[in-house]
Amino acid sequence: MSRVTRYIIVGAGAVGVTIAAELHRAGREVLVVARGPQLAALREGTLRYARPDGTRDLALPAVTGPGEVRLEQGDVLVVASKTQDADAILADWAWRPVSSAGGRPAGAVLPVLTIQNGLDAERSALRRFATVLGGVLLVAAAYTAPGEIAASNGPAVGAAWIGAYPHGAHPLVTEVAADLTASGWVTYAVPDIRAWKAAKLLSSVTFAVQALYHDSPLRQAAERLARAEARSVLTAAGIEIADLESAAARHRDQVAYRPTEGPKYSGNSTSQSLTRGTGVESDFINGEVVLTARLAGLAAPVSEAIAERVQRALRDGVPAASLDDADLLATLPQLADKEPSAGNAVLIDAPGLRKLLDAPERPLVLDVRWALGDTRGRDHYQEGHIPSAVYADLDTQLAAPPTRLDGRHPLPAVGDLQAAARSWGLRDGQPVVVYDNSGGLAAARAWWLLRWAGVADVRILDGTLGAWREAGLELESGEPAVAPGDVTLSAGHLPVLAADEAAALAAEPAAVLLDARAGERYRGETEPVDSRAGHIPGALSAPTGDNLGPDGRFAAVDTLRERFAALGATSDATVGVYCGSGVTAAHQVAALAIAGIDAALYPGSWSAWSGDPGRPVATGPSPQGE
Repeated sequence: MSRVTRYIIVGAGAVGVTIAAELHRAGREVLVVARGPQLAALREGTLRYARPDGTRDLALPAVTGPGEVRLEQGDVLVVASKTQDADAILADWAWRPVSSAGGRPAGAVLPVLTIQNGLDAERSALRRFATVLGGVLLVAAAYTAPGEIAASNGPAVGAAWIGAYPHGAHPLVTEVAADLTASGWVTYAVPDIRAWKAAKLLSSVTFAVQALYHDSPLRQAAERLARAEARSVLTAAGIEIADLESAAARHRDQVAYRPTEGPKYSGNSTSQSLTRGTGVESDFINGEVVLTARLAGLAAPVSEAIAERVQRALRDGVPAASLDDADLLATLPQLADKEPSAGNAVLIDAPGLRKLLDAPERPLVLDVRWALGDTRGRDHYQEGHIPSAVYADLDTQLAAPPTRLDGRHPLPAVGDLQAAARSWGLRDGQPVVVYDNSGGLAAARAWWLLRWAGVADVRILDGTLGAWREAGLELESGEPAVAPGDVTLSAGHLPVLAADEAAALAAEPAAVLLDARAGERYRGETEPVDSRAGHIPGALSAPTGDNLGPDGRFAAVDTLRERFAALGATSDATVGVYCGSGVTAAHQVAALAIAGIDAALYPGSWSAWSGDPGRPVATGPSPQGE
C-alpha cells in the first residue's frame, strides 16, 4: 500500500515546477506552493512549461502557503526553494498540525524531501523533522521569466539521487524514487546521501564563476581550482564524496541537453538569479566550503574570494557572464601562475627527483616499464630501478580486463585502483613520480590515471630511466618491502570521452580529435593488434612519438605549442585524444598539458572503436578517409 498520497512542492521556480509538472503528468497528486506571477499563472493555466518534446500551458493546484493547506498523513513536503530560503520554509511548515494525526506537528509526522544545493538544508530540516530525505538533482531547468519555465534535458527529465538523511535506508526512499522514475527521471535510491550531496557541491562551487565570467581557458582553470579546493577541504573534514560524475556519465545520453521551443534554458541557478536580480546561493555553496574549512582549522581562499565577488556583483547589478579575464585574475590572483607552471606540473628532471628522494617527505616513485609484446616489465624492474621505486603493472593495476567494446586497456574501477595505490604505499597528499624506459609512453598512463583519480601532484620523469642513468645516478635491484598506504581515490578529476562523444568531437568544426598512433596505423596500412585498420572519421593524425626530441625528452613548450597549433589544438579549442588502447594517448594529453592545452582522453580508443562493428572506419591520410 502506498505511503505517499500527495506531494506538496514548496517553491515554484524552475526545479519545483518541473517536479510538479512531471509528477502530475504521471498521475500523482501534487500541490504547488507559489507566489506572485507563478501562482497566478498556475491557477489560471497559463504557465508556459517547455520541454524538448514540446511546450504546454500548465494548470496545477496551487496555494500561497501552509495557512491554505489541510495537512494529512501521506503528504510529502518537497522543499524546492533556493538554499538561502530553505530554513525559513522548514520553520514555517514544521509546526503546522496534521489533521489525521490528531493535530500533531508536521515535523513529527510528515517526511520532508530537501533538494537544495550545498549541505545545509538537510541539517536544518533534521532540527525540525523526524524523517528527512535528501535529494541531488541534475537537471537543466530555468525560470526564464515570470510564468515561464524551461526543462531542457531529454529524453529523461533529469537524474536524481534520493536517500534518507543522514544515512541508511527508509521505505519512503524507495517509494519516492519510484514515483520520480515513473514521472520521467533517471532515479537512484542511495544509502549515503550525504556523500552524494558533497559530490554535487564540488560541481556547484563553480556556479558563481560560470555566472560571472565569459567562458575562457582562464575561467575553466578557475573552475578546476575551486573544485580542487573544495575537494581538499571536504576530504580534510572527513566528509565522504561519492563519484557523481561517473554515475551521471552512465546515463548521459538519457539526460542530454536538448533545446526547447519557447522558453530556453538560460544557465545555472546563480546565473538565473543574477539575471533576475534576486539573492544568490553562494553563501551556502562557496560559503559551505569556507565554513567547513574554518571549522577544521583550514582556509578556503578560492571559495572565499568567489563568494565575495558574486555578492558584490549582485549588489552592483552586474549582468550575468559580463566580466572578463582581467576581473577574474583580480579576484583569483592564484590563476596568474597557471601557464608558467604548466610544464613543471607535468615533468620533473633527474636531478630534481634525486633531490626529492633525499628530502624527509619523499615522493612515491613508480616504475611503469611496459611495451606491447614485452611481458617482462617486472623482471626489468628487479634487475635495476631508481631507489625506492615500486613496480606498477600496467596490464593488471592500471587497467581493467580487456573486453571487445571497452578495449584492450579499460579504465580500472576506482576501488581497484585505490587498492593498487595503497599496495604501492601511496599516502594521501603524497607526490608521485612515474617513469619507464620508453620515453614516458607507458609512464604517462600512470600519470593520467592517478590525476584522473584525484592525486594532485603526479609528474613524469623527463627522459625517463635513460635520463637517470645519463646523470650518473645509482640504481637498486630487487624489490623493496612496502608499507601499505592510506590514499583515498575518487574518479573523474580529468575529462574522458565515450565513443559517441569522440565521434561528435571529430565532427565538430571548433573541436579537434587527435589520433596518437603511428601514421601507418592511422592510415590503415597496417594494424598489428586490433580488429580493423584505419581511424575514427574526422580525427587528425598526431603520432605520440613527435612529442619527444632526439634525446627522448619532451620537446620544448614552444615547440609543442607550434606542433599542436598546426593541428588546430589550442587553448581555445575543445581537444580529445585517442590511441590504440588508451595508453599512449595519455602521453599526448601530458604533452598538451605542458603546452597549456586541456584535453579529454577516449579510454577505449581504437581497440574499442574497431571492436564495435557498427562504428565507421576511415582509411588513408585524410581525416574523412579515401
